[in-house]
Amino acid sequence: MTLDDAVVARHTVKAFEPGHTLPQDKIETLLNVLQNSPSSVNSQPWHFVVAATAQGREAMAKSTTGAFVYNEPKVLNASHVIALCIRSDIDDKHLQNILAQEQKDGRFVAEGAQAGQDKSRRSYVDMHRYEQRDLPQWMEKQVYLALGGLLLGAAMLGIDATPMEGFDQRALDLSLGLREKGLTSVVLVSLGVRSDKDFNAALPKSRLPRDEIFTFI
Repeated sequence: MTLDDAVVARHTVKAFEPGHTLPQDKIETLLNVLQNSPSSVNSQPWHFVVAATAQGREAMAKSTTGAFVYNEPKVLNASHVIALCIRSDIDDKHLQNILAQEQKDGRFVAEGAQAGQDKSRRSYVDMHRYEQRDLPQWMEKQVYLALGGLLLGAAMLGIDATPMEGFDQRALDLSLGLREKGLTSVVLVSLGVRSDKDFNAALPKSRLPRDEIFTFI
């Protein structure tokens, strides 16, 4: 499948066929996509909870009741569900951990590169914490970069996917014990095999024309 084919064929699945488990090698590829997602100043302010079992999906489905009950089947009938989460804060421990990993991976070749990277990253974190006061929103932006890569990767692998903001964030955080880990959920993605009840598959894709969304200078 070409990239052009994938972006046209990809759609938000409205119903999954229960009982289908995706091949592990494809799941590993998607986990690799998430692990290598880009983030501002390599801040990596995320954590990904992967539900690959019925028990795991049931735990996530506790957040799709009440006003969000329409999404419950998309969680329960999927093969895998991934909760993309952000950290409650980018603290010194996290910053030191990133720096140590960069050092281990050999990113600091030039003299002073490590100190420069640390100073630059901390300046961005402090800017969003103190001046702009939007640190959680900044972290969410990085998660949505990862989400885009995940959805495109799934399309390239022929995997059906559904991104969902329609869930009770508090209920999910409590169900998965995220708060105790310094995390909070942002968005869910169900992965699996679409069923015949997926009405969206038969509908044509609709996007604004290029002359309305592009300006060439």
